[in-house]
Amino acid sequence: MRAAARLLAAVRQGKYLEPGAPTGLTGLLTHPSPRSTLLYHYTSTLDKLQQIPESSVYRQSTEALTKHRLKIIEEAIPAGWARWQERVQNIVHEDPSAFQTIQTSQGTVVEPPKFRDVDPRSREAEWDGEKHVNFPPGMRTQEQRAAHVKAFKGDVNYQPERTLSPIKIPSEPQYTVEAINELETRLGAGLIEEVIQVAEGEHKLVDEMVKAKIWEPLEEQAPEGQWKFFERGASAKTQHP
Repeated sequence: MRAAARLLAAVRQGKYLEPGAPTGLTGLLTHPSPRSTLLYHYTSTLDKLQQIPESSVYRQSTEALTKHRLKIIEEAIPAGWARWQERVQNIVHEDPSAFQTIQTSQGTVVEPPKFRDVDPRSREAEWDGEKHVNFPPGMRTQEQRAAHVKAFKGDVNYQPERTLSPIKIPSEPQYTVEAINELETRLGAGLIEEVIQVAEGEHKLVDEMVKAKIWEPLEEQAPEGQWKFFERGASAKTQHP
C-alpha cells in the first residue's frame, strides 16, 4: 500500500526514483543514497554492539535484526556499484582525514551526510541566533538615534570564518523502481526511507544503552510476579468465558 502511495505521489514515473521526490508519506522524501547509508549504519551498529555482553537480550535481538537486514542490503547490488566504489576509495585515499569511513563487506563506506526528510522549501527560515532590535517608527533626532547606532553596526569583533569547500563524493548508483519495490518487500518494514530512519535511530540508541550499562542487574529488583501478566499466554488465562 505504501509502495503504491510512493508511485502515486510522483508526478513523473521513470526507471529510477528521483531523490527528494515525495514518497507519499508526509514530510518523507526519496532518499538519495539508501544503500550506502544502510551499509554504514548497520555495520557501525554491529561494531558498537560488541561492547555489550552476548548474554544481553537487547544485544541478541538487535544483532539478529541488524544482520538480517544487512544481508538483504548486501545482496541487492545496483548496476555500476563496483565502479562507483572504486572512485570513492580513490577519493578517500587522497585525503583520509576529510572523511569518516567504515569498512564493510562491500568495501569502504563513507559516513553519509544527514539527509533532511522535510523539503527545505516548505520550512520557514530558522533563527540564526542574532538579536533582533525593534526600532521605533517615525523620524528621530540624532540624539534619539545614538542609542541604536551600536545595534546597527553589529559586533565589531566579528570575523567571518573561512571554510574550505568540502570534497564531494559522487552520487551512488540508484536502484531501479522495481529493485526498490523488491527490496522493500524483502525487508518488510515499509518504505526504504522508513527503514533508514529506524537504522539511524538504532545506531544512536546503542550508545545510550552502552552508557546506561543495561546488562547490569537492577539497583532495585522488581517485586516477584510483577511481569507475570505479560508472559505469553498469561493474559488469556485471566479472561473469563
